[in-house]
Amino acid sequence: MLGIVFTEFFEMVEEKFGYEMVDGLIEKSSGTTNGVYTSIGTYPHTEIVEHVVNLHKETQIAIPDLLRTFGQYLHGTFAKNYSGFFDDASNAFDFLESIERYIHVEVKKLYPNAELPTFESERKGNNQMVLIYKSDRRMGDFALGLIEKTMEYYKEPADVKMENIENDGSKVKFIITKS
Repeated sequence: MLGIVFTEFFEMVEEKFGYEMVDGLIEKSSGTTNGVYTSIGTYPHTEIVEHVVNLHKETQIAIPDLLRTFGQYLHGTFAKNYSGFFDDASNAFDFLESIERYIHVEVKKLYPNAELPTFESERKGNNQMVLIYKSDRRMGDFALGLIEKTMEYYKEPADVKMENIENDGSKVKFIITKS
């Protein structure tokens, strides 16, 4: 998993829960990195899962809620650091459609070993889109947070419904309906 996910996770934790929480999560880590991450590195997915589970244990906030909140948080970083991707799209649906055919292609150029989720999109008229997320990492709630913030970014209020296609969460359908 890309290092930016780890560095921004700890930024979010520090912002919302304080440095002591970050320090505690790193101390509890059984991963090989000992909590040392760079935004351009690549790290085992299991380490972010461990950090999220440990944050859940400390805060009693449900894991899906933590992942969704983190997706919302990370969107701000993406919008700031990769504004060109956002500027290239004139609306939220155009942006969401560009994830698979453009954004992930560019990410793979920079990080050839990156294991990215896949997205299939289908518009159902001007006000509705179905987005299918597939990933063995099962982070649909994280994707939900990113999608919600994308709609806000483009000032397009929407209802986003999430449905598991596979019971294990490896394939999720988002039905996005603009208000």
